Amino acid sequence: MDKRLEELKNEYKNTPIPKELDEVVNKALQHKNKKPFRYHWLVGAAAAAIIFTASVNISPTFAKNLSKVPVLGSVVEVITFKEINVDDENYNAHLKVPKVNNLNNKKLENSLNKKYIAENQKLYNDFTKEVENLKKKGGGHLGVNSGYEVKTDDDKILSIERYVVNTQASSSTTVQYDTVDKEKQILLTLPILFKDHDYIKVISENIKDQMRDQMKKDPNKIYWVDNAGIEDLDLTEAFNQISANQSFYINKDHKLVITFNEYEVAPGYMGTVEFIIPTKVISNELVGHDYIK
Repeated sequence: MDKRLEELKNEYKNTPIPKELDEVVNKALQHKNKKPFRYHWLVGAAAAAIIFTASVNISPTFAKNLSKVPVLGSVVEVITFKEINVDDENYNAHLKVPKVNNLNNKKLENSLNKKYIAENQKLYNDFTKEVENLKKKGGGHLGVNSGYEVKTDDDKILSIERYVVNTQASSSTTVQYDTVDKEKQILLTLPILFKDHDYIKVISENIKDQMRDQMKKDPNKIYWVDNAGIEDLDLTEAFNQISANQSFYINKDHKLVITFNEYEVAPGYMGTVEFIIPTKVISNELVGHDYIK
């Protein structure tokens, strides 16, 4: 394992810095009369005065960021690959980039990791552009925070959540998930799990039932669903059905969890919401019970 960690350190230390980030840093340094961003570098492999820093969490205090399960003679890891931290009085960005290691399917592994880097680089680029716009208009407040959580990690399944919280006048949260079959080394989608598209209607009706039931039991919960007693509800905006590739993950009990972003099916104060679908409801629609039990 020590040899593997040393290889990871060397790999991260040699990671090239995107040119566009160099340009952003140089531009920031030219604003002598303005309070500069304070960059706090979180270092794993080597110290470097750059925005993207390679960070490998190897101490016990960071154990929760590591996920290790034997798979076909190797160890699959989810680690914090890079972090971006910008702290200014009115502008803050804290971005954490996950990295998947040791999948036998290198094409899948590379695809996931490139996607994670691209997502966070876009977040950073959008952040710096908006900061420049706000400063031109006299200033303001802006924040962005991204991270990840390993939702499920066992012999069969690896489910990774990535979240983004944007804060300006108000805040909004979005979540995305990737679920990998670690035995077959494939990325799972909803269509893969089911025989045909009938699952869309079956799951959607169950979610509506759950929404109505939750609202009856808790008056503080509101969902945009018909026949739920909501006054002035525009039925054209009410939740009708999930999409064929609706966001989902498989939890530790191997139950299907359907998720929605903030404002998607409920008011903003409800945040992101999710619904565990009872397996008995979708049992006849499933291709098999390898994943959902």
